Amino acid sequence: MTLFSDPAAVSGYAERTAKIVPGLRDLHRMAGVLLAEHAPADARILVLGAGGGMELKAIAEMQPGWHFDGIDPSARMLDLARMTLGSLMPRVRLHEGYIDSAPKAPFDGAVCLLTLHFLPPVERLQTLKQIFMRLKPGASLVVAHHSFPIGGAAGDRWLARNAAFAAASGVPAVQAEGSMAIKERLPVLSPEQDADLLREAGFTDIVLFYCAFTFKGWVARRS
Repeated sequence: MTLFSDPAAVSGYAERTAKIVPGLRDLHRMAGVLLAEHAPADARILVLGAGGGMELKAIAEMQPGWHFDGIDPSARMLDLARMTLGSLMPRVRLHEGYIDSAPKAPFDGAVCLLTLHFLPPVERLQTLKQIFMRLKPGASLVVAHHSFPIGGAAGDRWLARNAAFAAASGVPAVQAEGSMAIKERLPVLSPEQDADLLREAGFTDIVLFYCAFTFKGWVARRS
């Protein structure tokens, strides 16, 4: 993931991501709403893939009593998160690394946005199991990432729609059309496979709450 170590790419991350992920800022607020259904007023929340800090900032502003542990493998992206969070940083602890770098203490909820599609199935399942182990019983997990049928014309149709959305949002045409290569660059799974992995990791009450072209999002609970 050299993209997240390139200074120019990191500095433009928030603006670029908002142009290619439909309803990105609404997705952050929806995640906060879903976590709050089962998290207390003084919750401790785990955020995996926290670099950039956008979801951390949105949820922290919604819930002034919550504290957060954010995990990301990119030091540059964590620096961007610190800048994004500003005065909210006293409620956030950032950790460089992967899920193994997350504290073991039980969390009242977890969120993982635009991250799991980078992981092949075996690693994705292990990551979900590690998140599961860190949650209190009844706590919610919110995930969202690329998830669409890969084979045949259906997947290409959704990728073309993604590219059209990016172009309509102001992404240069060449870059927008480059999103058609997602199926070669990322180990994307179908929505059915993603739900199955959540189930295999131990989660229950798995519900699709977000569907935006190639992006899907689920909320699930630790039983």
